[in-house]
Amino acid sequence: MPTARPALDPELRELLADMPLMSQLNPEVLAQLRRLPSTPVESLLAHRHVDRREVTVPAKDGAPIPLSVFSPANTDRTTAAPCVYWMHGGGMVMGDRFSQIDIPLEWLDEFGAVVVSVDYRLAPEATGTALVEDCYQGLLWVANHSAELGIDPARIVVAGASAGGGLAAGVTLLARDLGTPAIAAQMLIAPMLDHRNASTSSRQYSDGPGLWTREMNEFGWRCVLGDLADDKVPVYASPALADDLSGLPTTYIDTGSAEVFRDEDASYATRIWAAGGQAELHVWAGGFHGFDALYPQAHISATARRTRTAWLARVLPPNSAA
Repeated sequence: MPTARPALDPELRELLADMPLMSQLNPEVLAQLRRLPSTPVESLLAHRHVDRREVTVPAKDGAPIPLSVFSPANTDRTTAAPCVYWMHGGGMVMGDRFSQIDIPLEWLDEFGAVVVSVDYRLAPEATGTALVEDCYQGLLWVANHSAELGIDPARIVVAGASAGGGLAAGVTLLARDLGTPAIAAQMLIAPMLDHRNASTSSRQYSDGPGLWTREMNEFGWRCVLGDLADDKVPVYASPALADDLSGLPTTYIDTGSAEVFRDEDASYATRIWAAGGQAELHVWAGGFHGFDALYPQAHISATARRTRTAWLARVLPPNSAA
């Protein structure tokens, strides 16, 4: 088992020095983490001119799926805006629609994008494809209400971080296979893509504390999939299993060199290229899992965020109604 690890970025290492880290998750610890206060979204909106709308849409089984819709206030409603459909992180077992919401709100600021964040059901209460199907149902609602929301249906971007990045990848595969809705681009931030947890980087970040370790990852996947054999796991739940990565929208993937998801994320980009698709991959040297969300003020974090925004500026098509 490999023990050598890429060194952390010096600034991140210093910032991380006082952070209490865990090596494993279990049901008792998860219950404690879920009781922690949720993201104070009001503080993020206080300095922005934003209209906020709360919507509930039905899941396939009728369960309610909350969506938060954030739109630039006082804008020209005759010009349809791009949309960022956001899926939060949290190992598929924790978090809510306001987790890491500061990331897509930067694109509301930059592009006048409408940001829609989905509160998909969490494992272990929800299992199998329920999480990705919740996200897909929310996306369908957004596409079907694009005129009402002031959204250009040709400029919908699906995006997510960590577990949300994996769900964004699953939603994109599902939309491709079902033929709807149209997705202009997918932004996968350190995505959780492969339940097999067998890569070199997965083994490197095992047997010790961290922001997200191999053991924590195994717990998250077990909550979603239980004891399903590999050949029974749906590709929409674990997108790295998909044999065919052709026909996907242009894709951005980033990850840190010092994290558990590094190799599965790099592999996913490589397989998109092999299928003739377009992907941009960034592996941030010395970045640990979630570095840019936890310490956005760090130089490497600011650079990673700027790079994502610059990519979106390049790939978002012009307004289709223009």
